Amino acid sequence: MTAKQSYVVAAEAWQALESSIIYYRGRPIGTLAACDYSSPSLNYDQCFVRDFVPAALIFLIRGRTEIVQNFLLETLRLQIKEKQLDFLEPGRGLMPASFKVLHQGDEEFLKADFGDHAIGRVTPVDSCLWWMFVLRAYVSATGESSFAHSPEMQKGIRLIIELCLSARFDMYPTLLVPDGACMIDRRMGINGHPLEIQALFHTTLRCAKELLLDNQENIKIIQAINNRIPPLTSHIRHNYWLDPEKLNVIYRYGSEEYGEDALNQFNIYSESIPYAELSEWFPEEGGYLAGNLGPSHLDCRFFALGNMMAILSSLVMRQQGQIIMHTIEQKWTDLIGWMPMKICFPALKNRDWEILTGCDPKNRPWSYHNGGNWPVLLCFFVAAAVKMDRSDLARQAIAIAAKRLHKDEWAEYYDGKNGRLVGKEARKFQNWTISSFLLAQELIDQPKYIDWISHD
Repeated sequence: MTAKQSYVVAAEAWQALESSIIYYRGRPIGTLAACDYSSPSLNYDQCFVRDFVPAALIFLIRGRTEIVQNFLLETLRLQIKEKQLDFLEPGRGLMPASFKVLHQGDEEFLKADFGDHAIGRVTPVDSCLWWMFVLRAYVSATGESSFAHSPEMQKGIRLIIELCLSARFDMYPTLLVPDGACMIDRRMGINGHPLEIQALFHTTLRCAKELLLDNQENIKIIQAINNRIPPLTSHIRHNYWLDPEKLNVIYRYGSEEYGEDALNQFNIYSESIPYAELSEWFPEEGGYLAGNLGPSHLDCRFFALGNMMAILSSLVMRQQGQIIMHTIEQKWTDLIGWMPMKICFPALKNRDWEILTGCDPKNRPWSYHNGGNWPVLLCFFVAAAVKMDRSDLARQAIAIAAKRLHKDEWAEYYDGKNGRLVGKEARKFQNWTISSFLLAQELIDQPKYIDWISHD
């Protein structure tokens, strides 16, 4: 693609993003999930907290800070502020998955969805984590620390941290969540302690540590954050890490070990690990963070967003981040393919697909969440690659996306083992696809913006 063609595509993408802006009482507050008028709107006519993240970042870069500020304020007002004992009510501190503007006569009001209208009725655990991510990026971009230090923002941050650190039936430093509580919002066998949530949890703790005022009201919360970050970081770096050497250790695990000195602390049965396939697949000196870990359970799938966010938040050591990038480079066809990038690899098949997805036809092998390729992941890959001094990989990924996204009308996702097919049920003019492409280009051209979303 020539420079002129690239400029035209970017201009059209920006125009499409502009046309998706939602207004509430005359003020911009977010963007529609998709503007595909050829398909039933379903819930794509709402603003999703998760979906708005790349759009928020590109608006900040372009100096359109008002829409991001309004988004943060309005979603904060939708946050649950009171303790609930009724199981039908969302927990205190929870942010909605999405919201939409409704009209009643001359009045406008916002209707929030906390998962009670979603497929599977899954609570959006990641919404409050992404909200904190956007708030920190807003403060970094504008320098308006007073915005985050306002009483209502400070209370919102405290409620999120209290929700994440509340009393629980769990002894791990990680966050225990149900299946489908993140970007993969359908049943995919990721209940427990999925990597994506742990990486976002770590990011949230670090953002809150920066944004909370050091005062008497916050002292206990700050201390709890300081107590949680080190064991969480150590747990993920050591126990989630997979490489050929670790695979050899797991292959020779004994089981039914007891006590603090047990090597196989989680009682992983080596027969449950696809060690033959992994030992063939792993590149020389490759490695990545496993998808999930729990009692007798190690999910060896590669989940892209969790690994990229782990790099950005420095949940992994720099050497581990470089190894993850090396793995992607060596397994480019599998993990990037014809559209950056694959949400998870490999796909669940046969009996695993039947049991873990409940025979979900949308998540059949190499489709949607089950091994589909998602353009929204492009910006996170580019950010992580630039942070790891692998701008060469970032540029290759952007070049691949530029060839197809405009032609394919900014599709939501792609199907097939190599991501060559436009998703069977993919919406067109998907706004996080559009904003991710624009953001990726800005991040490669101006790496300074990565500081807004990255931690050293």
